[in-house]
Amino acid sequence: MVKKLQKMAEKKTASAANLLDSQLAHSVKESAQQIWLAGMGAFAKAQAEGGKVFEALVKEGVSLQKKTQGLAEERLSAVTGKMTAMADGMSHKAGAQWDKLESIFEERVAKTLNKMGVPSSKDIDALIERIDGLSAKVRDKAPPAKPAARKPAAKAPAKRVVRKGP
Repeated sequence: MVKKLQKMAEKKTASAANLLDSQLAHSVKESAQQIWLAGMGAFAKAQAEGGKVFEALVKEGVSLQKKTQGLAEERLSAVTGKMTAMADGMSHKAGAQWDKLESIFEERVAKTLNKMGVPSSKDIDALIERIDGLSAKVRDKAPPAKPAARKPAAKAPAKRVVRKGP
């Protein structure tokens, strides 16, 4: 009898396990069915509203592109400004060096000309002032000039006589 009770207990346990397995399987099957239907609904909705979503994405892309272009232009203008400032600074430094070189060259040429006895522009200006001063003193001391006597008008040239034949 013990064997019969054991067999019955095993049958009850097996049927309970089968019942539990079938309920679990049914629940999983039902959940999978709902997930499948939700996916199908989402797909149908995406197809229906796909055009609207696409247009919204395009608008958002255009807006993003404008922002990035504006930012890139800002950065480019900032870099251009910095490069221009650097170029101006280098140009100024180079110009200053050329000016310094030019003044050194002029000084050396002036020294060489002075050693050769060629008067400088300052020397010539001083001589001009001295001549002007001496001319003024001479004018002050000189007697007034007499008016020049009038010369008679020049005679008209004689007319040429042309003779014809012998």
